[in-house]
Amino acid sequence: MQRDEFLQQLWLDYVHQHPEIGALRLWPLEQPPEYLALLTLNHGNLAAAALLPKLGHFGYRSCERYAMADRGLLVTLLAPPDDGPWLALGELQLGTLTRAPRGELQALITQAHREDCRGQNLLCRGRPWPMPSWASYQRLQAAHPLAAWLSVMGPRLHHVGFDCDRLGTPIEQLDGELRQVGLVGDADRHHGIFPVSPLLQYRFYATGSQRLPFAEGDEHRIPLGGLALVQKCLAGGQERAAELLLPSHTRCELA
Repeated sequence: MQRDEFLQQLWLDYVHQHPEIGALRLWPLEQPPEYLALLTLNHGNLAAAALLPKLGHFGYRSCERYAMADRGLLVTLLAPPDDGPWLALGELQLGTLTRAPRGELQALITQAHREDCRGQNLLCRGRPWPMPSWASYQRLQAAHPLAAWLSVMGPRLHHVGFDCDRLGTPIEQLDGELRQVGLVGDADRHHGIFPVSPLLQYRFYATGSQRLPFAEGDEHRIPLGGLALVQKCLAGGQERAAELLLPSHTRCELA
């Protein structure tokens, strides 16, 4: 698999889960996102340590690593080999969950078939384990929303972020246009997977909930992610907005 194919598969899987994003016509269809926010967990072939060499095969280079103890996350920021989207790979640390929810999530993961946890397309293949029960999902949601999300989605693209400067439209204008099509933004920097740096203006737009069938055959609507807009607070500078995405105080040394 080549990088373009990998990105296309990520995008197609994402718009399948969020059809209202795929239907947007507020900017050119060929405009790539500024960054892709991916979520996985530290287990076997799904761990960041196992995924990073695969992403390196596509030309991505690990630039910075960030630790968010309050969210139980490690985030690796990866630069593309060209002007394409950056990757922000968030890894949920299972050890930060309390015993009961950790056991529930691990019980699901151990049911994944070995072949479904191999290959370069792990992040665009979908959930490799069976769907949890609704009761299990609710318990995980109460313990850690990202653990609940992973239980029904598997390692995947959570949301995409677009840079308003690269789109050529101020964030305030795009915010108004998104409101007109029914997407209401939230400026809380803790929405999405990780907190966002104060060096960027930021809006997160949660997409509509999707009805999913759970393990016992019952269907329930749950939120699955969304869309983000960013814009640098200070004009100028050569760095990409993605390079300023995460708060500097969360940066840690790359091993």
